[in-house]
Amino acid sequence: MHKILLLLAVIASWNAGPVAGAEAKPVSEDPVLEQRVMHLANELRCLVCQNQTIADSQADLAVDLRNQVREQLKQGKSEEEILAYMVERYGDFVRYRPPMKMQTLVLWVGPFLLLTGGMFALLRFLRRRRQLPETDVVSQKRLDEAAQILRGKEEGR
Repeated sequence: MHKILLLLAVIASWNAGPVAGAEAKPVSEDPVLEQRVMHLANELRCLVCQNQTIADSQADLAVDLRNQVREQLKQGKSEEEILAYMVERYGDFVRYRPPMKMQTLVLWVGPFLLLTGGMFALLRFLRRRRQLPETDVVSQKRLDEAAQILRGKEEGR
């Protein structure tokens, strides 16, 4: 599995051209370590991109964070210790999936509240619209008056 990943990385660098090849950093010689680094990197948000993990991002900060994770894993720190260090340093926002707690409750519940509020507003709008009198309907009396006016203009010619 690790050999396949390394082979895919080499092929991707060949197809990416010289610019991407210049930016590529050599991976660790230990494929198990690299797998652990990438597992943790998928749990951490790129603070520059914000919609990518540091595993997906090529921003300088993401590369630095991956290197920090790699170094801390080499030092024997556990994944929980590394995550705790990153959260202490950058806050819960650095977690790609923030934990459920009071400070992050809005991140978890906010989208559902917005969706519910939007649905409520739409239903209310539609009910009010249904109760309004129809203004586009013209009575037969008004149509007859308009017809007489048009006939009068035709006769006056």
